[in-house]
Amino acid sequence: MKGKLMLMTVMGRNPSASYYGELAGVRVLITGLSPLCGVDVARKFADHHGRLVVHATAASPELDAVTTMLAETASEVKLFTDACRDSESSIRFAKAAAQAFGGLDVVINLIPIGACDIAGRASVSDVEDLVSEKLMLPVHVTRIVANRMRLTLNEGLVLNVVTMPAPRTAAEAALAGVVRSALAAVTRGEAERWAPQGIRVNAVGPSATLQDSGANLANETDIAALALYLASRPGRTLTGQLFDAAGVARRGC
Repeated sequence: MKGKLMLMTVMGRNPSASYYGELAGVRVLITGLSPLCGVDVARKFADHHGRLVVHATAASPELDAVTTMLAETASEVKLFTDACRDSESSIRFAKAAAQAFGGLDVVINLIPIGACDIAGRASVSDVEDLVSEKLMLPVHVTRIVANRMRLTLNEGLVLNVVTMPAPRTAAEAALAGVVRSALAAVTRGEAERWAPQGIRVNAVGPSATLQDSGANLANETDIAALALYLASRPGRTLTGQLFDAAGVARRGC
């Protein structure tokens, strides 16, 4: 309930009007960025003159354009395009990212799940395998960066953002429910693990209901506003929270 009330407060604000001066120069890692996912989130931290470590799975002219745009307001931008297809490569990337600026203050792992990802996955075990694949990099990044924060006595934030198209049928809602449950379990476990060091772990997950409750994150701008709040001083009392996102991801491939 605490998280839902806070979410309603953040959504009631005008994100463009709020400026968190304390976030100037904040060191932020954003994984899963693409021209179609996470640009608004990255831009918000860039506008606060943050130092950004940006991860994308593939280079492209469109990604170059996004990076150039971020560099116009960010203090610094470092781009990684590691594929991270297995645990070894994911761990190697996470270690490099954690030391990019001598440490990090905020980590945002973007994990969009689209129609192509769930096509042909009819059983619960198939969906669980998908979730395991999608959360592999975020979990490695969370643990390695959080451990770095612990060693440097830095009380930071990790926010894992899983988005899916809004469910239109009971079957789609059930699938979203499996994804949400797995994300909730990971979030609770990591939050409890790192809480003694003042490191917060929160998440945004897909809504598993067919009706919008009115307190859901409806677009990427809402997610960006939430991320800024959680990274700021007022948001530092929250950890282990799972916030609802209603149909933020695209249905297309």
